Amino acid sequence: MKKINYLAAIALIAVVIGCTGNPDQPDKTAIKDAGKTNQKNIPSDTLKKRLIRAGELEVSGKNMAELHSYFDTANFRFHGPDKRESNYAQLNSYFRSYRAAFDDLSIKRGLMISEGNYIACQTWIEGTFARPFTLAPYGKIPPNKHRVIRELMNIFRFDDQGRLVEEWVQLDNRSYLRQLGVEAK
Repeated sequence: MKKINYLAAIALIAVVIGCTGNPDQPDKTAIKDAGKTNQKNIPSDTLKKRLIRAGELEVSGKNMAELHSYFDTANFRFHGPDKRESNYAQLNSYFRSYRAAFDDLSIKRGLMISEGNYIACQTWIEGTFARPFTLAPYGKIPPNKHRVIRELMNIFRFDDQGRLVEEWVQLDNRSYLRQLGVEAK
């Protein structure tokens, strides 16, 4: 088991060091900021706790005012697979759709590696697919009442006030869609 954790840590470090968003057009902000340290010396444990809490609030939909305090809402950028880009409002819209479609949602963070203002981590979002999912990766999907686990690899960048300003996500949409009951044709 320890070998798997070390391999996961090495893979996450490689992703953090090589993180550029779109491989065809590197994100100059990510490259420029990658070498900077946390100017306010916010302890990595504090950033990790803020990240965990922000995820809990986003998945639950409770206390949106507190959730907003964890983000630079004006400048936040989400970089997803297939060149999917979103701002903070669009990310919240996606999670509203997610909460509307799934019951008993939970989020868990796994291995977390930090360097300066960056945290890379494993994430699992789990719930029962109870109602139509309107903002699914490839269109509206009817519910199948199955328990679904979405596995993600995230890299987060924080500003010097400890707010989330950028997120990169990699995930396996094929296995996720299969869990949702969508079969490849």
